[in-house]
Amino acid sequence: MTTLLHISASPRGARSESLALASRFLEVYREHHPTHGITEWDLWDGTLPAFGPAAAGAKMDVFAGVEPTGEGATAWAAARAAFDRLAAADKLLFSVPMWNAGIPYILKQFIDVVSQPGLVFGFDPAAGYRGLLTGRKAAVVYTSAVYGEGRGPAFGADFQRPYFDDWLRWAGITDITTVEFRPNLATPDADAGRVLATADAIEAAKRF
Repeated sequence: MTTLLHISASPRGARSESLALASRFLEVYREHHPTHGITEWDLWDGTLPAFGPAAAGAKMDVFAGVEPTGEGATAWAAARAAFDRLAAADKLLFSVPMWNAGIPYILKQFIDVVSQPGLVFGFDPAAGYRGLLTGRKAAVVYTSAVYGEGRGPAFGADFQRPYFDDWLRWAGITDITTVEFRPNLATPDADAGRVLATADAIEAAKRF
């Protein structure tokens, strides 16, 4: 059975613009794919493991062809379980708000946890990195409250979409659909922009 995993990086619940658009996306997706399985992963729910000294040491052990032991083995098992949760899905939907021109730290933690040798990527000394998450599709809902294309530098910069899109491609996912909602909340155009972004989410879900 085809499965879709929604990974949410927003902690704002019902007040989240990215989650609202992702929810509409999922509603339409269910209508068009009633036999597909859909699961949710709220990165703020406490199930994402930390990636500290033991995990970093285990990663370097694996790079060197050494089996992690002790605390490293435990940390590696937790990272592997998080990766397995990701890899079990055929399609991925990410809801990603902008924080300080970039992505929320919990999403960076997710990337650091799952981006492991032999899991998300392979490496060849001559050819470099090779993404291993091939054959999957990703849809990403990007939101920001102040930054928007065409606004001056006083409204911020975008290190959100370029970074996350690059990670997806690096991991081997090249079929990427994006939905963006970037109103300037100091102006009255937010509601109109929300309507347009919702329409984009609906059309994206139909094609996904």
